[in-house]
Amino acid sequence: MPLTPERLQDAYRQMLVIRKFEETIRSLYQQGKIRGSFHPCVGQEATAVGGCWALRPDDHMTCTYRGHGQALAKGLSVRTAMAEMLGKATGCSKGKGGSMHFTDPSVGLLGANAIVGAGVPHAAGAALASQLQKRDNVALAYFGAGAVNQGVFLETLNLAAVWKLPLILVCENNRYSEMTPFHETTSIVETYQRAAAFGIEAVQVDGNDLELMYNAVEQAVAKARVGSGPIYIEAMTYRLWGHMMGDPEVYRTKEEVAQARENEPILRLGQRLRELGCAESDLSRFDHEAETIIVDALEFAESSPAPEPEDAFTDVFI
Repeated sequence: MPLTPERLQDAYRQMLVIRKFEETIRSLYQQGKIRGSFHPCVGQEATAVGGCWALRPDDHMTCTYRGHGQALAKGLSVRTAMAEMLGKATGCSKGKGGSMHFTDPSVGLLGANAIVGAGVPHAAGAALASQLQKRDNVALAYFGAGAVNQGVFLETLNLAAVWKLPLILVCENNRYSEMTPFHETTSIVETYQRAAAFGIEAVQVDGNDLELMYNAVEQAVAKARVGSGPIYIEAMTYRLWGHMMGDPEVYRTKEEVAQARENEPILRLGQRLRELGCAESDLSRFDHEAETIIVDALEFAESSPAPEPEDAFTDVFI
């Protein structure tokens, strides 16, 4: 079912929340209030919202270390996400996971992962569990193009095809594997063709178009629920910021990034809403509402307690 104009407005607001979350995290990082790694997803908001909004709350999802957007779109509380970034006990991983390990099983978020490609077999495991328990839940795995050269990725595709798992595989192809142009490391740059070689239905979509992304995942989910097996979606997108904080970005030109900004998903969805009759005042209101959510989350996080030292090994299997 296509997204209604009202739902498109909600999606626009959600994408703004994700964008402002990342902008706030960058500011906190620059102030020294956040330590460790931070891999922003600015420019990839449509793949997150379009994909996750096609899922039910009880469907499972895994994502990468660039997964803040997917986590929020799947239903993770903005407050607990912000608290996790600040290492607070009220964070989704109790302040012990940080930027690369957002997790909340209550909304189907099985976890982000710092290891390239590692979320793919985890999602396959969730899909297998649903199949064995004769439930109609599906699992969706987000991963970057660099993951398609990982052995565990190829092994998972093979088993998913053989077992006809209810698994949706979403490749966010942003043209780079970290700082390396994808074509320099991979012979078949259109990753959906590689997936098709396993006998998996595979398509490529414009990942910066929220409606196209949503429709592709919605159709895939409907097929997977009735036993049609895994489906692979290559979402073409572009990250507007560096791979991580401190990335010198010497591998791409400023002109390339400027051109990509003209095609970025929030800009495009805003134009789509204008075409549907949405007034500039409404778009400004959505922006203000998103800003209010972020301010509230930051206040919550900053006022939250740090984890107690004696809880260091709680929830950790050793």
